[in-house]
Amino acid sequence: MWSSALPVPPWRRPRVVVKADLAAAVSVLAVVGLLGIPLGWLWSRLAPPERVLVQEGDQLIPLLLESWHRFDDLAIYGLLGLAAGVCTGVAVWLLRERRGPVIMIGATLGAVLAAWLGIRLGTAFANSHYALSTAPALNSVIAVAPRIESLWVIVAQPLATVVVYGLLAGWNGRDDLGRRLG
Repeated sequence: MWSSALPVPPWRRPRVVVKADLAAAVSVLAVVGLLGIPLGWLWSRLAPPERVLVQEGDQLIPLLLESWHRFDDLAIYGLLGLAAGVCTGVAVWLLRERRGPVIMIGATLGAVLAAWLGIRLGTAFANSHYALSTAPALNSVIAVAPRIESLWVIVAQPLATVVVYGLLAGWNGRDDLGRRLG
């Protein structure tokens, strides 16, 4: 039926170039990881403190509905992490000459580092922002610094980075992802 006399062009599949992209991936990891510093600072300013009443024996009792701020602190950091992950995925995709799985892994690991660093530095920034200069008096209301009580929020930023980068790679539709290597 079909004749094999027709010339068939050889289809070359583009290969992953690990060695050439490794230095760029480490650079992306470091730069994305450093985004945790402004992320933590921004969270420390946006997250609401919890107002508590000082009782005998240095017991801190949250005022009515103030304990909900514990969730607010977590939700704000999660949303900031998602936004940072989306921006990271798009920015790394725009590195056209280095598109591929090596850069995606570097960006994802950088997002994990940024999320961890943002939590650590964000709580430190918040503690210094809401530090008490003197011991509180009995029955006084003080503001307790915001805190993150669940480390599962670390997942938000790298997940957003991988999803956005993967969607952009799938939307591209080219085998070489549009790389322009010289």
